[in-house]
Amino acid sequence: MDGRDARPHTQAPPLIDVFSSFTLNRMSTTGERFERAVQIMARLRAPGGCPWDREQTFDTIKPYTLEETYEVLEAIDNRDWPELTGELGDLLLQVLFYSQMASEEGHFSVDDVLDRLSNKLVDRHPHVFGEVRADTPAEVLRNWEALKAQEKEKRLAAGGEKAGQADDAHSVLGGVSSKMPALLEAYKLSSRAAQVGFDWPEIEGLFEKLAEETAELREELKAAPVKSPSGTGIAGSGKPQIAPELRGRLEDEVGDLFFVLVNIARYLSLDPESALRKTNRKFKRRFQWMEERLRASGRAPQQASMDELETLWQEAKHQEKLA
Repeated sequence: MDGRDARPHTQAPPLIDVFSSFTLNRMSTTGERFERAVQIMARLRAPGGCPWDREQTFDTIKPYTLEETYEVLEAIDNRDWPELTGELGDLLLQVLFYSQMASEEGHFSVDDVLDRLSNKLVDRHPHVFGEVRADTPAEVLRNWEALKAQEKEKRLAAGGEKAGQADDAHSVLGGVSSKMPALLEAYKLSSRAAQVGFDWPEIEGLFEKLAEETAELREELKAAPVKSPSGTGIAGSGKPQIAPELRGRLEDEVGDLFFVLVNIARYLSLDPESALRKTNRKFKRRFQWMEERLRASGRAPQQASMDELETLWQEAKHQEKLA
């Protein structure tokens, strides 16, 4: 069974038919529909339920959670609303699945998840549910981060932080997960630092930093040139020969370049992950256009010269502009 079809629940459903389409058609509230999904998940995990669903654990479901998140992002990028409806359901399924497993082990239930979410939304929006003023998105964000910091301090004072988390709780950068994609982690780390004033006053400073990091990378390459791989002569084909002692230094310099680029995106209020995904799709679209043209002449890309590939690439770009 595909992990996307995995489903969640919390306790044994009552003896009513919550699984039929007839029942769904009679439902009039969002709460009834949510309860139906919770009970279906419970039935799938219960004795006599689905063998695949019953054998899953927190760790086996994790990869599907990440997969479903990216599928949601792709549907948004494509503005495919019918597809997004289904993908959001698949993402909600992950929440129900984890909640059901946690309920079975006595940790918490989906009710606790909903209560925690509702309380957080109210507590962190005092400008809506309280007396605090916040007239701009920037003011809202500052209030949000201040409230999060207060919550951390309360948890720390109450001994609610696990071993190894106490120091992190005192840091502005605390809570930024190292498990998220590196571009997103860099974005969040630099955003947190910027909120306390550690930022470039003007974007020009970022471009100067980019030039500086580029120069440092080129200096490393001058000191120990990277030998080009043998092969077609196409950039990036094969593995370049890099001395082990140089590899670590190059990795540091390339990482610094990425970090500066992420900061440029942040400064412009752009999502670096989204920007790179769009560029990836653009590259794929243009390259496949080139492949089609070469196939029409009975050839593959590796049978074309670099000059011909470059000409086709420019033509692909031109075709996109005309479309």
